[in-house]
Amino acid sequence: MDVHRKFGDNVRKHRKATGLSQEQFALKHDIDRTYVSGIERGKRNPTIEIVAKFAKALGVPISELFDGCD
Repeated sequence: MDVHRKFGDNVRKHRKATGLSQEQFALKHDIDRTYVSGIERGKRNPTIEIVAKFAKALGVPISELFDGCD
């Protein structure tokens, strides 16, 4: 599986565990909703800063967002 897609799947899994929609998550963490969608679909190439922001917002270590990406 493509690393972008797997990363996005992991973000989606953790976001859904918070009980928030993409829009709610984006508003709460000051991230554009379309960017969240692009990440979750594997269409975006996030920077390290964005990866760290998502991990913090989701309350997980950065490494968890890369589970299965190898």
